[in-house]
Amino acid sequence: MALLEVKNLGISFGGLRAVDDFNLTIEQGELYGLIGPNGAGKTTIFNLLTGVYKPTDGYIMLDGENITGKKTIEINRHGIARTFQNIRLFSELTVLDNVKAGLHNHHPYSTLTGILRLPKYYRVEKEMNERAMELLKVFGLDKEAYYKASNLPYGQQRKLEIARALATDPKLLLLDEPAAGMNPNETQELMKTIRFVRDEFHMTILLIEHDMKLVSGICERLTVLNFGQILAEGETTAVLNDPKVIAAYLGE
Repeated sequence: MALLEVKNLGISFGGLRAVDDFNLTIEQGELYGLIGPNGAGKTTIFNLLTGVYKPTDGYIMLDGENITGKKTIEINRHGIARTFQNIRLFSELTVLDNVKAGLHNHHPYSTLTGILRLPKYYRVEKEMNERAMELLKVFGLDKEAYYKASNLPYGQQRKLEIARALATDPKLLLLDEPAAGMNPNETQELMKTIRFVRDEFHMTILLIEHDMKLVSGICERLTVLNFGQILAEGETTAVLNDPKVIAAYLGE
């Protein structure tokens, strides 16, 4: 059984068909790419997968469970986490507290427990601190744990956003243009990080990306979107050499 199965997914905004008859199957442990020109519908699909938008048509199955139309927090609890093209950290919080924010889904305590500082509060906070530090060490950010997130260099902010997403213990990690704004050295480091996350965490990853070097270097399969519809899909090398893709997307 595939980890993610998307069938005939579609959404309309007014009279505009933003995504039409989109199908996608991703197996456990795959590193899959979703590419296409600006405005092709890539981020809209991420928003459908994570409950930001509710589809007009079709359905989404995650690990055999129908998550179509569920709220974002429910979908996260079922096992999908994401990062964003424009980094969305809690900039005034510490690096440590950003990761802890991702842990609250699985380490809850009541508002009253927090206000009264009951024993459960201290126990849960200790557990979250320890887990957050473990994740920060994985990404080489443990020495910056008490820095403000906004004070990290850009590349480290990207890593922190991935660490926070992993803190929710996902089955599927969605990366929305993770190399956006990075220089070549940072992109190379990011490629290593993504491979490490897949291998170390046994993670399934779906990424949107414009950097073709990154896509060809790490993605095993690709889907190419154009005007909300699938233009090509399959093994990465074959897709990137497809004349339709070259004409529509890589012709520059």
